[in-house]
Amino acid sequence: MNGTREVEVEVEAVVVGAGQAGLAAAYHLRRTGFEPDRDFVVLDHSPGPGGAWQFRWPSLTFAKVHGMHALPGMELTDADPSRPSAEVVREYFDRYELAFDLRVRRPVAVRSVREGAGGRLLVETSDGDWSTRALINATGTWDRPFWPRYAGQETFRGRQLHTAQYAGPEEFAGQRLVVVGGGASGTQHLLELAPYAAATTWVTRRPPVFREGPFDQEAGRAAVALVEERVREGLPPRSVVSVTGLPLNDAIRQGLADGVLERRPMFDRITPDGVEWRDGRKVAADVILWATGFRAALDHLAPLRLREPGGGIRVEGTRAVADPRVHLVGYGPSASTIGANRAGRSAVRDIRRLLAEEPLAA
Repeated sequence: MNGTREVEVEVEAVVVGAGQAGLAAAYHLRRTGFEPDRDFVVLDHSPGPGGAWQFRWPSLTFAKVHGMHALPGMELTDADPSRPSAEVVREYFDRYELAFDLRVRRPVAVRSVREGAGGRLLVETSDGDWSTRALINATGTWDRPFWPRYAGQETFRGRQLHTAQYAGPEEFAGQRLVVVGGGASGTQHLLELAPYAAATTWVTRRPPVFREGPFDQEAGRAAVALVEERVREGLPPRSVVSVTGLPLNDAIRQGLADGVLERRPMFDRITPDGVEWRDGRKVAADVILWATGFRAALDHLAPLRLREPGGGIRVEGTRAVADPRVHLVGYGPSASTIGANRAGRSAVRDIRRLLAEEPLAA
C-alpha cells in the first residue's frame, strides 16, 4: 500500500477482505477482464496475506484442518501436514496474490459503506474513500467472536478467553478448564489441552452430533441448502458445520474412549470459582474457554440498511436483495472454503451483468 490518499477514487468494484472468498472474487474479476487498481481494488485490514488463517493458534497444524479447498487457478500442493496451518495458508495466499497480480492493499480498514453520488456506493476507509458501482464483501467472521452471557460471569476470578485468543495448550498446564462449545474448535481444544491440564470439562448447549462415514457431495449440498434457506429468509446464518456434524475420526474416537469428550449440558450460572448447574452440581475452574464461534463482520455495511427484521441480510445467491450492488461472499452457505470459491465466481458474473449498461472505466 502506498501513502494515505486524500482524494476519492472511482472504480467499478471494490472487494473488502482478502481471505479465501475475497481472493476468489478478485481472481474471477481479473480473469474476466477487470484490471486491478484501474477497474477494481482489494482492501484488506490484516497486516499480511493469509486472511483469518494467519491468526490461528500454532498447534493447529495443517493436518488438523478440515476440508481446506484450493483457491481457483492454483492448487495447494506439497503442504507439510505437521506445519502450523497459519504458516501454510499465509504462504499459499501470498503466492496466489503475486501469481495473479491482485495488488491487495493492506492494512486498510473499511469504516463504512454508504450511498454515494450518481448511484454509486461510497466506501470510506483508513486510506481514503472509494466510489464504486459494485461491492463484494468478503469480511468473514474472525473479527466478531461471539461471547455468550451467563449469570455471574463478571464474578469469575479466573481467566476467560475466546477461541480467537487461544495460542495453544502449553500455557494452561496444571489448570482446570471448562471448554464451552460443540463445534470443531471446541473438540480440537479439548484434545490438545487434556495432556497439559489438571482437568477439563466440556459443556455444550446441544448434544454434539458425530458424523460417521464419508461426507459426499449430496450430503454437502443438503447441508448448504439448510444454511441457504435461512439467509434467503433474512435470518442470521448458521455455520455449515452446525448442520453437517463433526467427523468421527481416530482422534475423536480416542477422545471419546478416554473420557476427554464426555459432554455435559450447559451450566446455568458462573461462580467466582467455576460453574454450576440448577440441580446443584458444580465444577471448579481456573479458566473458561469460549469456543462459541463467530458472527459475520458486517457493521461497516450498516449505513445501507440491509438487515431484515429477522436480524440477517436476505441474500439470493450472493446478492443482497435490498441492494443489488452489494454481494456477500463467504457469508452463510458460502462460508466453507469450496463455497467461497463458487460464491466469488457467482458474484462476479452478476456484477458483470449489473455493469453491462456502461463500459469499464478507461
